[in-house]
Amino acid sequence: MNDLSPEERLAKLRTLEEWLAWQLDATRAKVRTLEAQVERERKAKARAWAEMRWKLEPARGRRTVLHRGGCGIWKGEHGYVEREEVMLALTDESMQVEMCQVCNPEPGLRAE
Repeated sequence: MNDLSPEERLAKLRTLEEWLAWQLDATRAKVRTLEAQVERERKAKARAWAEMRWKLEPARGRRTVLHRGGCGIWKGEHGYVEREEVMLALTDESMQVEMCQVCNPEPGLRAE
């Protein structure tokens, strides 16, 4: 590069700079795409995890309502319980558990 004039070296360096900027923009776009994909997969995993569980809505009046983990009626983000815990709650007469009429969690309990 030393046999080039300063103007020619400057032109080559500006071309290189433009190409590197293009490459950086393309890399950043790929990173954004992959980040979005990772986030979608994370949300899908969380949704699948919730769907395999149940939620016990604290007593309304005197009854506790059982929902599927993904039921939108009760938005409680905590209190997910496993099948065994639900079965115990159903046998506990003091809880008076009733099934959600929207998500109908009962068929999932009979699966095993």
